[in-house]
Amino acid sequence: MMHQDQYGPAGLQEPSGARVRSVRRLTARKNREEDGQFLAEGPQAVREALAYGDVVALWVEEDAAERHADLVELATERAVPVYGIGARLLAQLSDTVTPQGIVAQVTTPTYALEDVVAAAPRLVLVCAQIRDPGNLGAVLRCADAFGADAVVCTKGSVEWTNPKVVRASVGSVFHLPVVTGLGLDEATARLREAGLQILAADGGGDDLQDYAARGLLAHPTAWVMGNEAWGLPEEDSAMADAVVGVPIWGRAESLNLATAAAVCLWTTASAQRTPGE
Repeated sequence: MMHQDQYGPAGLQEPSGARVRSVRRLTARKNREEDGQFLAEGPQAVREALAYGDVVALWVEEDAAERHADLVELATERAVPVYGIGARLLAQLSDTVTPQGIVAQVTTPTYALEDVVAAAPRLVLVCAQIRDPGNLGAVLRCADAFGADAVVCTKGSVEWTNPKVVRASVGSVFHLPVVTGLGLDEATARLREAGLQILAADGGGDDLQDYAARGLLAHPTAWVMGNEAWGLPEEDSAMADAVVGVPIWGRAESLNLATAAAVCLWTTASAQRTPGE
């Protein structure tokens, strides 16, 4: 057994046992937090990580190296070590039923709300105790798509470097700041001090369409989205300047979290932009 990284088939490096142990650790949340690193699986996530993140290493299933040759080449150009591993080890780094053959080991960026507000944001999404990783990933993707300046995940929310979050975001976790560790009261207070209006999303609130028609969404805005199961408790909604809901004209009882976030963010982003911006 080799004790140092060496080159194996197809020019891929063969990792040492210590290197393998270090990446295996990242499948557990505790170790991700201790080591300040996380895993991004699949070609799209890896591509965005290489473009916008700090990639420590690329791990490629040897039989899939040719399929991911463009990403291997890109990593090599950027002096990122690329390790060739067997299917069994790759599967241990994946939380999917059918691994996609490539995983990036990435340094976890840290963001402070002070840095976000210093940049004079116009659109911020606050996720209040969102627990489902697929939901958070989808919401992050929506925030990215509609030009949000940042996402704040309050205490009690799922870890944003959870593999399911990263996968569901389809690379969007690498495109915008994600601030964590704050309570909802502290986050909304700081954003309000920075000049943003705080809007709580709730189906029973003021009509979103009417709010937009009156020009009220053109102001810098922070949307607060509640937990997928119980929404926003009354005490949380009370921290907002207004409670606003997406009107439903059909027979559906409600919208899921990601859909509601998409509508609220798109409507606000549209109100804040001039044609062609």
